[in-house]
Amino acid sequence: MAKKRIAITMGDPAGIGPEIIVKAFLQEDLYKICNPLVIGDRAIIKEVIKSLDIDFDPDNIEILNLNEIENPSKLPKGRPSKQSGQAAFSYIKKAVELCKLGITEAVVTCPISKSALKMAGLPWNGHTEMLAELTNTENYAMAFYSETLKLVLVTIHVPLKEVPYLIKKDSVLNSIFFAKKACDMLQIENPRIGVCGLNPHAGEDGIMGREEIEEIFPAVEEAKNLGINVSGPYPADSLFYRAYKGEFDIVVAMYHDQALAPFKMISFETGVNFTLGLPFIRTSPDHGTAYDIAWQGKASPRSLIEAIKLSLRMVKK
Repeated sequence: MAKKRIAITMGDPAGIGPEIIVKAFLQEDLYKICNPLVIGDRAIIKEVIKSLDIDFDPDNIEILNLNEIENPSKLPKGRPSKQSGQAAFSYIKKAVELCKLGITEAVVTCPISKSALKMAGLPWNGHTEMLAELTNTENYAMAFYSETLKLVLVTIHVPLKEVPYLIKKDSVLNSIFFAKKACDMLQIENPRIGVCGLNPHAGEDGIMGREEIEEIFPAVEEAKNLGINVSGPYPADSLFYRAYKGEFDIVVAMYHDQALAPFKMISFETGVNFTLGLPFIRTSPDHGTAYDIAWQGKASPRSLIEAIKLSLRMVKK
C-alpha cells in the first residue's frame, strides 16, 4: 500500500517551526510511516541547520521551495514581522491548494503568529479561521487530542467578554455533533461526551449565570434525544479531572482557555490541535511559535511528530 502523502507547512520561519521540522526528521524516520512534503523555504531549513550546528543533510527532506525568504540570515529571528507573517500564509495557501488537487491527503501545520499575520495585513486570528475561509468552510470546530484528554471548543479566538453572547443552544449542539464526529474519526465507539458549563459551578442553578439553564442544558437534552451519549453541563473545574481519569471520552468546552489550561498542563509536549469540518485532515502541534526559544536549539519536536501520526490515523479512517 502506498504511503500517505502529508504536507507539512513550515509555519512562521522566525519561530520554532523550521527547527522542529528538522528535529522531527532526525528523531523519527518519517519516510517509513508516510510520504512527507515540507512546504516552505529550503534556504530557511539550511540556515537553521547551519545556525544550530545540526548534523543533518537538508537534502534528506523533500521541500516544496516557495522561496518567500530571499535572505534568511537577515530575517529577524524570535519575533514577528511582516515578512514572516506573509511567508507563513503563503505556505498554508499552497498546502490547501495541494489538498484540493488531491496531491496531498492531509496538512500538518507548524505554528504561526497572529501578530505577524496582522503585520502582513492579513485578517485572520489563527490557522483555524484562515483554513476555513480558504476552503469556503462555514461550519467548523477547533479540537484537541492527547491520549489522556480530548476536547472540542464552542468558541475559538474571541475576547473573553464576548463569549457569553456566543453561547447559544445551536452553537453548543453543533459542538456536541463535532465531538461525536471527532470520536468517530478516532475510532471511539459510542463516546461518552461531557459538556462544560460556562459559569463557576455551572451557574449554581442560575445564581451565577443563566447560560447553563437557557442555552447549554437544552442543547445537551436535544443531543440526547438524537441518541448521542452526552451529559452536562458540569462545572469545568471538576469535569476535566473526571475526563482525565477516564469517565468521559471527550469534553465540549465553552471557550479557549477553559479547555486549553488543563489540556496543556497535562499534554503540553504531546498534545495535538486539529480542525473539524474541513474537506481534508488538518493537524498541528499544540503550541505556538515560541519566539523566546526560537533558533536556539531548545525546541522539542514531540508535538509535531504526534500531529503527523494523528493525521495518518485520521486519513486511514
